[in-house]
Amino acid sequence: MIVTGFILGIVLGFIFQRGRFCVTGAFRDVWLSKSTRWLNAFLLAIAVQAVLVQFLTATGVINPSAPQLAIAAVAGGSFLFGIGIVLSGGCATGTYYRSGEGLIGSWIALGLYAFSAAAMKYGVGANFTETARNNTVDATTIHETLGISAWVPVILFSGLVAYLLIRQSRRPHNPVAGLAPKKTGVAHVLFEKRWTPNATAVLVGAIAALAYPRSEATGRNAGLGITTPSANVVQYLVTGQADLIDWGVAFVLGIIPGSYIAAKASGEFRLRAPDARTAVRSVFGGIIMGVGAALAGGCTIGNSLVQTALFSWQGWIAFGFTFLGVGAAAHFFITNNSGTRTSSVPTAGVPRGLVQIQ
Repeated sequence: MIVTGFILGIVLGFIFQRGRFCVTGAFRDVWLSKSTRWLNAFLLAIAVQAVLVQFLTATGVINPSAPQLAIAAVAGGSFLFGIGIVLSGGCATGTYYRSGEGLIGSWIALGLYAFSAAAMKYGVGANFTETARNNTVDATTIHETLGISAWVPVILFSGLVAYLLIRQSRRPHNPVAGLAPKKTGVAHVLFEKRWTPNATAVLVGAIAALAYPRSEATGRNAGLGITTPSANVVQYLVTGQADLIDWGVAFVLGIIPGSYIAAKASGEFRLRAPDARTAVRSVFGGIIMGVGAALAGGCTIGNSLVQTALFSWQGWIAFGFTFLGVGAAAHFFITNNSGTRTSSVPTAGVPRGLVQIQ
């Protein structure tokens, strides 16, 4: 039943909001402040998912597949996507969950992201996208290319992530000041306590793996994805084509309600309007995100989280070029404009460039 997609979307939207999980911030922090705290957490989410997905595959529960590598489309599209998410102030999931928090700039970026992805998949850009995506090489996964067991990259990568986390834990950490708790027990943990990046990553990775059997049960042989389901929502609204509404669409439709529940319960929901400059960036960022993700065959979830856990060439090339795109955009649109290198990790307050609506 596709309703499981909606439920999983609500749960993940809640986790994204409470854990402040956004790949844009993870990549951007490396370039701007040399911080790998959130990048390591994102790698942990990939590792958790990789172990669970490989176990489910080995036991015959699921049968995931990786696409043929369209190297030019993946590299170029991912680089564009990296630029777009910096302009938008969030990746696909970040834009979704911040929409649930009341950020009107994210509403703008999200709508244009879905619209431009639909245009590239079903509309004026469909022929170009199809031609680019069909220009492939004979390669799907790294372990198939090397002729080794799928467990080899899973174990090696998990070991690398463990090493990075251990090294990170040995660094001195400055304590974060906070207000005295107003809630107790489960309510304190769910709605008030600061969630750590690593705890959030474990939850995201586990749910990403759980998505496979739930999605396959409805006939959709794929894991989490944001771009195609978002494009399908737009296409359905225009054409009324009912077969576009599948598990993936139900999933993305659940993210915003889940984020809203988390933000409202934790006192972080505010309607916040962007200033003119931020609004313009949201427009262009959303469009570039949709175009790039359509060409690349996925976003930071579909490629950089899900396909990387399958150790597909598409996933890891997309990861690398998205990272480079974020770096380029951070240099031109953040460092050059501000003259300083500051972290842009979102907080519960009113971000720069936003006006809170009372």
